[in-house]
Amino acid sequence: MKRALSVDTATAINLTKFLCNRGVAARRKCAELIKQGRVSVNGIVVMTPGCRVTIDDQIRVDGAPVAVPSLVYLMLNKPRGYVCTNKDKHASLKAIDLIKTTIGSTRVFSVGRLDKDSEGLLLFTNDGGYAEQLMHPRHEVLKTYVVETDCDIAEPMLQDLRNGITDDGDFLKPRSLVRVGPCLYKFVLNEGKKREIRRLIRYTGSRVLSLKRIAIGNLHLDNLESGKFRFMSKQDVAASLS
Repeated sequence: MKRALSVDTATAINLTKFLCNRGVAARRKCAELIKQGRVSVNGIVVMTPGCRVTIDDQIRVDGAPVAVPSLVYLMLNKPRGYVCTNKDKHASLKAIDLIKTTIGSTRVFSVGRLDKDSEGLLLFTNDGGYAEQLMHPRHEVLKTYVVETDCDIAEPMLQDLRNGITDDGDFLKPRSLVRVGPCLYKFVLNEGKKREIRRLIRYTGSRVLSLKRIAIGNLHLDNLESGKFRFMSKQDVAASLS
């Protein structure tokens, strides 16, 4: 006999958040799964992402029970030429391929993205709650990048970027921007809109030669070699959020 859905109690949480915290997928993807009718609670298909559930409910995705996962956290130094997708069958070089032989059948996803021509620190996890903390602008987790350009950018133009510019309807403004050498700059971003740094550099009339993310929060790439990864400690996870 099918049990009724949980009532809204002090222990109940949003179904989307529940799935995300269990490592099913990132939060937005979990909401899509619910809307597609692929999630059931106590044998009843639920299509409302805001439905409230508790840990006592029997929750399934595509008929498979949602288990408590062993949480995995990895940091990779992504090389140029690799894409941050798990599903593109036409992508010959995927960042996930650099780690998946070690994690076996555990499903992980990249936290945020680095475009194909960018390199540096990329995190993978199956902890949706952790990913949400890292990515949502309200949590103020800063990301640091070093960028080399094809020509030097004059200080007045750098100040324009610090003040913020409008590009394609988006207001782009780095949290900080400093020159660290000839044609070399350090950007710190909070939100990180799509290809934000490349768009900022394009505004100056220069071109990006290399773009590398070197830190997320206080977690630094340090001497991790390109194409290599390591599992993160509890201290690493905490540092990435600080």
